[in-house]
Amino acid sequence: MTERESGPVREVAEAWDALVAAARRTVADGLVVGTSGNVSVRAGGLVLVTPSGVPYDRLGPDDLVAVDPADGRQVAGALKPTSELPMHLAVYRHTSAAAIVHTHAVHATAVSTLVPELPPVHYMTAALGGTVRVASYATYGSQELADNMLHALRGRTGVLLQNHGTLTYGDTLDQAYDRTAQLEWMCRLWLTAASVPGHTPSLLSEGQLAEVGERLRGYGQRG
Repeated sequence: MTERESGPVREVAEAWDALVAAARRTVADGLVVGTSGNVSVRAGGLVLVTPSGVPYDRLGPDDLVAVDPADGRQVAGALKPTSELPMHLAVYRHTSAAAIVHTHAVHATAVSTLVPELPPVHYMTAALGGTVRVASYATYGSQELADNMLHALRGRTGVLLQNHGTLTYGDTLDQAYDRTAQLEWMCRLWLTAASVPGHTPSLLSEGQLAEVGERLRGYGQRG
């Protein structure tokens, strides 16, 4: 990139670097295995997505893949976009998402096979908008899966995909990733507590979650 290149070009290049870093982190953190899962982010009026079937440690600046969010048409890159593109585009078209992380995290996927929603075992449930629902199973990469996901996602920023994995979104890539990590941690927490013989985990009420939701709006550093 030269110093004379435009702001949008620089924005897209920097967003791609951040996307690749996040995708590699999903592997390092054990949220995906191999090339499973995918990451996307809005930049320069486009949606940048991880390519299909390419190990993340092999991705570089020249492997950028971008699509038009309106019709999904590929507008940049020689590699084929992720097979889960319909799911990503559905989120962008119906929410304010700026970034999306989809994983095959073990504990979250296990929970998706057991219950219709993750019981509110921890107050960080509020950070995802409320009790996280499980979207009905459909074949990966299908429009049916995208539709099922979108239905379960309503009013939330995270969803479990039955016998499949997770999807979270955020105002930034860091936020989307943090929500993914929190969701996997809460699933692990519930599975651990629920496995103790003779005991049932205590759950938080809607009122308790609402109170936490208000507190979280002011959480963190403010300039």
